[in-house]
Amino acid sequence: MEYDESDTFNLDGDNFIVADNMAFVSDIPAFRFSKPAFCSILGNTRLSTIPGISGAGPTPEKTLLTPILDAELIMQGTITSMPVKPNTPTGCPTPASITRAMMELTCIKPLFINAGLASAPTVPCLDMYGCIADDPREHDALPCAAALYERGRWTGEFLSGSSDLLVLGECVPGGTTTALCVLKALGYSASVSSSFVSNPVTKKDEICAAVQDRIRSGNITHPLDILRAAGDPMMPVAAGIAHTYSGVLLLAGGTQMLAVAALVRAMGGAVPWVVTTSYVRDDPTANMEELAGHIGVRTVFVDPGFQDLGHDGLARYCIGEVKEGMGAGGAMLLAYLLGHSPEAIRAKIFETVRKYS
Repeated sequence: MEYDESDTFNLDGDNFIVADNMAFVSDIPAFRFSKPAFCSILGNTRLSTIPGISGAGPTPEKTLLTPILDAELIMQGTITSMPVKPNTPTGCPTPASITRAMMELTCIKPLFINAGLASAPTVPCLDMYGCIADDPREHDALPCAAALYERGRWTGEFLSGSSDLLVLGECVPGGTTTALCVLKALGYSASVSSSFVSNPVTKKDEICAAVQDRIRSGNITHPLDILRAAGDPMMPVAAGIAHTYSGVLLLAGGTQMLAVAALVRAMGGAVPWVVTTSYVRDDPTANMEELAGHIGVRTVFVDPGFQDLGHDGLARYCIGEVKEGMGAGGAMLLAYLLGHSPEAIRAKIFETVRKYS
């Protein structure tokens, strides 16, 4: 679909498209926009290298490379730095392949932000000069949290000059565990999702309990201090953007973006919308909708209907594998807001993932 800056898109907040008796989109914010943008924040935490914590990579150590490889796929249409296909070992396509399909469909050029990666990115990125988050059980995870927040504020102002709708995604393997730690420290009774079919709830809770002991013993209460103690580099950058972006901001992600929304609220900002897939909403081990209600977040859930596409890998999303990532839910919503039908969106995703089979 082609459009120019003279086009204005306006949708009524009560409208949604029904496909196969299911809403493709659960809710639509009522707003006008003419200059949409898609951006994803890349970061790492050493928690992803703990065996069994993250499924976002073939081995725990290689989870540190996932944000870079996913960014390559979205920007270039292929992974060039390693001879790998963008699928899990079971054949489930990475969410980055969904986001890539939506960027092609909408003709939008994505922007990537390097909030703090273990290795240098291989695609152009806006660099926040952050660092990988350390293990928060032993010591502060993110000493540069306050600096990253300020750089995020600058980024929000910068992006305000070139767009009036920003879909902001993320890729941080292990980030649901840092989200759990931050949400608990902010006082929320949180249960977070996972890229695994079987959520490693016990392992996450054990890590979180140790982190909460550190936070309590240090009497850490300010949101930026909580991020310093337990966060990952994506969070302060996203919170900073949320505080200064002047257009409509949609946080594209599941429980990780709920943690960002909770930080924004704790710091006195206007809480953005959060958009994710129905697969995160339906995760029985996470309390996505309940938690969003406690934080005061309006949510949008996109139901891609992968069970009906005739692709065994995509169908695995419906049993709880992967669920979300790299702003995939937000990218699908953006395509829908730009006038593409659910059928066209599904067809483009199917066409794209078949290339990687």
